[in-house]
Amino acid sequence: MARPNIAEVRQLSGEAITEQINATRRELFTLRFEQATRRLEKPHRFKEARIKLAHLKTVQLEQQRSATLADSAS
Repeated sequence: MARPNIAEVRQLSGEAITEQINATRRELFTLRFEQATRRLEKPHRFKEARIKLAHLKTVQLEQQRSATLADSAS
């Protein structure tokens, strides 16, 4: 899983970001489950998934704040 470029994430719509956040959370759950059952082969995927989730949530918050500022300005 390649880490997405933050510029690419900023071009996504709000729904697409939400879907990717949910998918990444499911992936983290699966990774934790695999680790608990000692079937995890690539532990570096934890870090990649956490960074991806942080990027997605940051962009989502930026979009929410810009929408709020645009609504209050008009």
